[in-house]
Amino acid sequence: MSTEKLPTKSLIVAILLAVFLGPIGLFYASVTGALIMLVITAIIGFVTFGFGLFIPYAICIIWAIIAVNSYNKEILNIAK
Repeated sequence: MSTEKLPTKSLIVAILLAVFLGPIGLFYASVTGALIMLVITAIIGFVTFGFGLFIPYAICIIWAIIAVNSYNKEILNIAK
């Protein structure tokens, strides 16, 4: 393995993006997760006329935390 430092993702940035942008901000942490949450957010927003949008936003925040922690652990294991 080379001596270069592998890039990790910032947990604070992931949380802030998910809080302020919801599923769009989740793209920083997980592209697949963001695409799934975009569809779910659109469906919930349509069915509840926008009143239920806090549910997918909360899920996005949790998903961002899990995705960044998982990514960073994987990067640290590769660096060993």
